[in-house]
Amino acid sequence: MEDILDRLCATVADYPAPGVSFKDLTPVFADAEGLRAVVDAIVEPFLGHFDLIAGIEARGFLLAAAAAYATGTGVLTIRKAGKLPRETYAEEYALEYGAATLEIHTTDLAPGARVLILDDVLATGGTVGAAARLVERCGAHVVGIGVVLELPALGGRAALEGRPVHSLQRVD
Repeated sequence: MEDILDRLCATVADYPAPGVSFKDLTPVFADAEGLRAVVDAIVEPFLGHFDLIAGIEARGFLLAAAAAYATGTGVLTIRKAGKLPRETYAEEYALEYGAATLEIHTTDLAPGARVLILDDVLATGGTVGAAARLVERCGAHVVGIGVVLELPALGGRAALEGRPVHSLQRVD
């Protein structure tokens, strides 16, 4: 997995802010072998333990849709504020370079549903933590969090309150 990610992932310096080194996974998603390998590896530790896969806007949507199709489950989108047409729950969170809000429809999850949350990168844990809180506000259970890249220096795991996290590659 690390060979695929190292070969295909593009690094963009000073994006989205000076001093930030952005890891662009879109070349990985555009490669058939890379996408299949990532999807298979990200869900593997959680197989048989989830009913639905939630993806966080925007790259998490790609992962969640592909993983849901591959595992025969449904997909739930966790959106940026103002994008959903029905009643929502909202969670504000801090980013490593700003703040934002995520939303989920209040009726998209059945109480007791087991949800696997997927996203591209775990940095400070703000985005994924907000997504987990939204799922739990709907009465569902977060069975795990899967990310392609983890930036351990930013302490994201600590912000996820002991939830199971599976990352495919840790990046310093």
